[in-house]
Amino acid sequence: MTSNLRISPISLPDNRARHIIEQLLDGSGITLNGSASHDIQVFHPDLFSRVLRHGTLGLGEAYMDGWWECERIDQLACRLIRHGLGDRAHPASKRLLYRLQSGLINLQSRARAYIVGEAHYDLGNDLFEEMLDPTMCYSCGYWKRADTLHDAQFQKLELACRKLQLTPGMRVLDIGCGWGSFADHAARHHGVEVTGITISREQAELARQRCAGLPVDIRLEDYRELEGSFDRIVSIGMFEHVGHRNYDTYFRTVKQLLTQEGLFLLHTIGSNVSRIRADPWIHRYIFPNGVLPSAMHVARASEGHLLMEDWQNFGPDYDPTLMGWLANLDTHWHKLAHRYNERTRRMFRYYLAICAGAFRSRHLQLWQVVYSRYRQGRYDAPR
Repeated sequence: MTSNLRISPISLPDNRARHIIEQLLDGSGITLNGSASHDIQVFHPDLFSRVLRHGTLGLGEAYMDGWWECERIDQLACRLIRHGLGDRAHPASKRLLYRLQSGLINLQSRARAYIVGEAHYDLGNDLFEEMLDPTMCYSCGYWKRADTLHDAQFQKLELACRKLQLTPGMRVLDIGCGWGSFADHAARHHGVEVTGITISREQAELARQRCAGLPVDIRLEDYRELEGSFDRIVSIGMFEHVGHRNYDTYFRTVKQLLTQEGLFLLHTIGSNVSRIRADPWIHRYIFPNGVLPSAMHVARASEGHLLMEDWQNFGPDYDPTLMGWLANLDTHWHKLAHRYNERTRRMFRYYLAICAGAFRSRHLQLWQVVYSRYRQGRYDAPR
């Protein structure tokens, strides 16, 4: 890992905050200023009190500020979660604040729908082009028959197409089309017509360029504004931005847009527990207003709207996907350093690494769920 920072570990002060942190880490295998790749190297004496005050938000911001380093943050995150420090690292005040906000305000309303696009996806297409593979997929790859990131993303796209049973001439809606990955693949390899929607201007611009000459229509639009009728609908990596107060609206909208014999594929990160929460650091710096659904959330929200045909979990595949993005970011950062500062680099490294650790620990899942409005006979999903 390369870094512009020139810092070395300090002698840790023997204070109460440090003692509390060491007690919390006891049994995790993580040592302060240790020699293992997952150990934390401390560069600022106030790190401990900052983490105790602000939990994961303080830990993430301290890393962005250069207060600590770790050779393998992914391994560190995995150990912390397996040690049971995930929820305990979120101060009660932060959890309460998010619950109050999400309870009183629809954080993912139409008026607020474009916030995450402007804050994250519009950072710059050049950054994502260097970080992602040539498909520009910004979601979990499918590694069952893949050895490289590019192969895994191709296999994911093809898996979705096969589950949707695409045939030439079908009208397909892609809710949250990103940079046009699925639209390009489905139109090019399966001969379908695709309408893709995104809430990111940067994504829409690049998606239109990538899909030029194909029967693909890319729109800057919220899913609640859509009209029309589609034979197939797909949503890959977008449901995490819908929010629990809008789940019913989301599934009702999909039902209204789907033909009677249609199929819908939902691809989403999932939480093991049915609690409305968000990691404070991710919420502030990566995906504002995002919230992960549980299996119960998905099942309850879709009940009465659509018929569930298949549910597949390949959450462990997100670990190598994220590590592939991290490797790309490190390898190609020299092409981006003139536009983005060191704090942005550390923010992205931290985000990718802690998420890899979360999936490795099985704290998070990745689900593909296939629905129909009505289907006579059996549905067999490919694997």
